[in-house]
Amino acid sequence: MTGSADITQLNGVGESKAKILHRLGIFTVYDLITYYPRDYEHCSEIAPISRAEDYFSSGDQIIVRVKIKSEPVLRYTGRYKILNCIAGDETGNIEMQWFGAVYLKKILKVGTTHIFKGTVKKRGMTLYISQAKQISEADYAKISGTLQPIYVLTKGITSQAIAKLVHQALTELPREKDVVLDELNKWGGFGSEEVIPFYDALMGVHFPTDMDSVLKARWRLVFNEFLAFILNVRRLKGSDGREKNSAPMIEVSATNRILESLPYSLTNAQLRTFKEILSDIGGEFTMNRLVQGDVGSGKTIVAFLALVTAAMNGYQAALMAPTEVLARQHFEELRDMVRRLHFDDVVPVFLTGSVSAKEKREIKEQLLSGKANIVLGTHAVIQDDVQFKKLGLVITDEQHRFGVRQRAKLSNANTDEKELSIHPHTLVMSATPIPRTLAIIIYGDLDISLIDELPATRLPIKNCVVGPNYRPSAYKFIRTQVTEGRQALVVCPMVEESEGLDAENVIDYSKRLKEELPDSFVIEYLHGKMKPKDKNFIMERFASGEIDVLVSTTVIEVGINVPNTTVMMVENSERFGLAQLHQLRGRVGRGIHQSYCIFMCGSENKDVHKRLDILNKSNDGFKIAEEDLKQRGPGDVFGVRQSGEMYFKIGDIYADSATLKLASEFADFILKNGSAEIIASLESKLQPVI
Repeated sequence: MTGSADITQLNGVGESKAKILHRLGIFTVYDLITYYPRDYEHCSEIAPISRAEDYFSSGDQIIVRVKIKSEPVLRYTGRYKILNCIAGDETGNIEMQWFGAVYLKKILKVGTTHIFKGTVKKRGMTLYISQAKQISEADYAKISGTLQPIYVLTKGITSQAIAKLVHQALTELPREKDVVLDELNKWGGFGSEEVIPFYDALMGVHFPTDMDSVLKARWRLVFNEFLAFILNVRRLKGSDGREKNSAPMIEVSATNRILESLPYSLTNAQLRTFKEILSDIGGEFTMNRLVQGDVGSGKTIVAFLALVTAAMNGYQAALMAPTEVLARQHFEELRDMVRRLHFDDVVPVFLTGSVSAKEKREIKEQLLSGKANIVLGTHAVIQDDVQFKKLGLVITDEQHRFGVRQRAKLSNANTDEKELSIHPHTLVMSATPIPRTLAIIIYGDLDISLIDELPATRLPIKNCVVGPNYRPSAYKFIRTQVTEGRQALVVCPMVEESEGLDAENVIDYSKRLKEELPDSFVIEYLHGKMKPKDKNFIMERFASGEIDVLVSTTVIEVGINVPNTTVMMVENSERFGLAQLHQLRGRVGRGIHQSYCIFMCGSENKDVHKRLDILNKSNDGFKIAEEDLKQRGPGDVFGVRQSGEMYFKIGDIYADSATLKLASEFADFILKNGSAEIIASLESKLQPVI
């Protein structure tokens, strides 16, 4: 068996189970073994009921062995079925509560004894255990005192089932030579004798003996992941150094007319960044620049100025956005601007996957002939059959969502024989608050500009971190805002209900909101598992104001601009990294009305509230990232993704910044000293089996 084998090659994975795994993004054996746990659960000793208050305060789950004291009662609240009973041990009694677990009514007979594991919650002054999972005596004996992996789940599968499949896959996969470890030993840049083999790291992260073994295993996997990425970036840059500027451009008066027409003045940071861009495109070498700007800092207008400059200099320019809705918004805004200012020489076109075949054909002909000199779109812009007459500038919005290979492909898309010597300038726009030292490593071939001021017209977002008891007040506030003509966003961590995970999901939550809010309100949901055309349809309806309240997963994080949205409410905010929460917050505060962000925290843990309170004190993404790192320990990287933007399967560019720097130094070493064969071998072995 190889890593590329279909998941159905494993025993016990038929067509129906494969469909369930596909919903988790698991299609191959490699996908499975790199589907890392989101957290670990320590199966502790059975606790007496008298210690329930301690578990409520800590937020940890409690394991109890109790006797059922009262007949389970099933009651209905709206569409929800709630089962309650009283259970106890020699130290006291406590209420047990389940949502939807109707089958337990037949099992929980008065006088029977059971082992449960659940979360202690409080209603007023009364403690109760919510959504407790029943554990057999035999299973408890097996897992007592161990670390159990917890995976992100979907309906139809458990963490235990995933762990069983992972164990089968790792057992059957061949153990190949660990070339990375061999090269690390030659390098001697650090104590490589403490680095565990790659296969052992995979086993250790899925089936750890203790937290120390988890951290060692995770470090090795993170190092490999970063190394693969950095090698890719370094190799794409090539060994020829910086390219000579083959598309020289000068400043044009059209950009001054744009600035004069705006209802606001650009900040000094925006003007400084645009001057740096002008200096690059008019300089000796081809521009490769990263523009970092916090959410709402005004990167888009700077990009528009660059696009118009390229067009007025006789070149073509392309801008790729991460979503079709945002690409369309950019296109319509630029199109209206050039029409209003009568820039007849600037001809923008819109190209995405949903454009009709006839329109695509016409747009491609316009780009090849040079009739169209600006194209705005998504991945459709980098298809093999999209050719340019004179491409001089490429702008990618949130570049990491495309990948370095795709960016390089677009940059070299020019196929006109007379213009083959042109190497387009590259401008990357990012709202991810990455410290400069890390940005230099990640975007190794780019110069960096920083837009570190917000426009004066932006009203600061008002924030609050609250507990679930505040939810009725939040609903009332949303009702008021929508009644006044505004819109609201609610973010949940999950798509659907998941066994063993006490967190909100968009499907059930949208149903609940429809019961809580007036019937006249239009409420819809959005998540990443929807078909692209369905996602675009929902986002376009929200952008046009047809939807009053949108319940979404973090798919809304990047890719939509709705100035009329004034309320952002994030459920289970403790499950997100602060940088990602800050990105989500960036979806509001874009219009003339005061905006608000409500972070609903489902944990009573004081450290969690202290971390989230950072968002109350600052709207600066860079400061938030720095403060978050100060408060987090090495074990906190599990289950909390600091960066929702820079996607790695297990690595975190903030919490693992030291590992990222080390991987960068090691990459430079092997590129400088390793033969082509060793480097090729390293790249092919960076993942377990390809």
